[in-house]
Amino acid sequence: MKWLKRIGLAALVFLALIQLVPYGRGREVHDSTVEPAWDSPRTRELAVRACFDCHSNRTQWPWYAWVAPMSWLVQHDVDEGREHLDFTRFDQRQRNASECADQLRSDEMPLWQYVLLHPDARLDDKEREELASGFERTFGGD
Repeated sequence: MKWLKRIGLAALVFLALIQLVPYGRGREVHDSTVEPAWDSPRTRELAVRACFDCHSNRTQWPWYAWVAPMSWLVQHDVDEGREHLDFTRFDQRQRNASECADQLRSDEMPLWQYVLLHPDARLDDKEREELASGFERTFGGD
């Protein structure tokens, strides 16, 4: 039983120490908020609900996004999401915008782990098709 207490204490010390690793602490937000010319308010509404946390500068950081090691995973997903497509940086070329509809229809987006932790981002089949069609009208297709 003594070894179990030592392992527990070591785990707590480890978790406390990794909080000092600075990855993601800055939560960089760019000043640009140039959105695309949405085809409809509904397309934007669905995109905000299912996409904006990872693909915009309007990320709503949940409590666990401040606690390592989850903060590292969340920051990585947001960094990668913004790198591929940022709905608030349409003052710059967004190479992957035309792929949005295909990503939705093939269930590649939103990421399953995101939907698991954000049930309100879950799209039913009708909403998924509605958003995919709205993306095609907004960005064009491949």
